[in-house]
Amino acid sequence: MFTDSVELTVSSGKGGQGCVAFRREKFVLNGGPNGGDGGKGGDIWFKCDNNTHTLSHFQRKMHIKADQGVQGEGRNMTGKSGAKKIIIVPPGTQILDLDTGDVLFDMLTHGQEELFITGGKGGLGNVHFKSSTNQRPTYAQPGEKGDTRAIKLDLKLIADIGLVGFPNVGKSTLISTVSNARPEIANYEFTTLTPKLGQVNIGDFESFIMADIPGIIGGAHEGKGLGIKFLRHIERTKTLLYMVDLASYRDLKEQIEVLKDEIASFSPKLATSKFAIALTRVDLISPDEISDLVNSFLDLLGLKASSHSDFNFDENIPYFIQDEADETLGFDRETPYLVAAISSATHKNIDALKHSLFKLVQTDRTI
Repeated sequence: MFTDSVELTVSSGKGGQGCVAFRREKFVLNGGPNGGDGGKGGDIWFKCDNNTHTLSHFQRKMHIKADQGVQGEGRNMTGKSGAKKIIIVPPGTQILDLDTGDVLFDMLTHGQEELFITGGKGGLGNVHFKSSTNQRPTYAQPGEKGDTRAIKLDLKLIADIGLVGFPNVGKSTLISTVSNARPEIANYEFTTLTPKLGQVNIGDFESFIMADIPGIIGGAHEGKGLGIKFLRHIERTKTLLYMVDLASYRDLKEQIEVLKDEIASFSPKLATSKFAIALTRVDLISPDEISDLVNSFLDLLGLKASSHSDFNFDENIPYFIQDEADETLGFDRETPYLVAAISSATHKNIDALKHSLFKLVQTDRTI
């Protein structure tokens, strides 16, 4: 079960109580107090682990507590400290204060650890309270209470490229073709119900991460379809790949405009991301229609087909790709970096798409 948001209560451990004890040994005069201190309560830590991909393991853990410190003992022995509680979360998890909504930690990298709440101090044993006027103290401190916080965990997947499109537009087919992801694929809308991540390999030593989310329809920001709650999983991406279905009953103009409007309704920042457009399912269009459809779509965007490319796009199908960007200014964010017709089923233009997207990802990594 995929879970991307949970609410929890976490508590650090209470400190152990100090001990009231006296040294009593045969032939030892004036033994005096020797009660040890209580142990410190356990801390609450968060740790980021690549082997965890969902928050579903928190579903039945509404209150997570660290261990309490152990009471001190005689002979000045300090009680054992409570074991710290390490809460394992997947990369991309934000820890928020449930009351204020403030982001407390952003867990992004494998192995990252953050101390959240410290445990209570152990109480002092009676040995600390002896004096010239109180040589037999019968008092020891209780341990300090731990702290309790109400928090919310929000998972936002980390990817380089985020796929955006209507249901059944071919997003899952594309990510299964170019990456190691294996989402469910079927010929009906809303087949994809949860986000998926896939690693796209470019050669032996280069790769990027692609994220697929459930399809978006018009009015999603008002709760229609699956809504736009899954858009949080591409909120961290710097590049979006809009997927427009050439074989759909929906008009091409309608598809791109609705998708952009829904993205802008969710996040104005995400709406200004660099983007590319893939015209999908070209294998279902007759060769005579393909050129006219792509050219009319480019005209709609005010673009002209490119005359050359370093990525080996099919020369019989028009495409657009931005000219080499200025090193300081980057690519024009108002214009799609790429517009290309593809077919995941027949692998038409798939390799060219992979390499061109990788080039776009590299510009993000150098910023």
